[in-house]
Amino acid sequence: MSRADFHEQNLDSARAQAQRLFARKAVLQGAWLSWVASQIYALRPAEYASMVRRELQQLQDASEN
Repeated sequence: MSRADFHEQNLDSARAQAQRLFARKAVLQGAWLSWVASQIYALRPAEYASMVRRELQQLQDASEN
């Protein structure tokens, strides 16, 4: 499977996962960063974890603006 195919097949899931993780930020507050790092670290394959990380960064950027 090509990288583009993998990305296309997993983008919706990665976005949903990022939204789920981001939603916990308000609840966990200061503990969120460590918690979310451990959640992303556990995701497999690494390419999927990277997709979730990018989507999460976009959510964070949007919330700061």
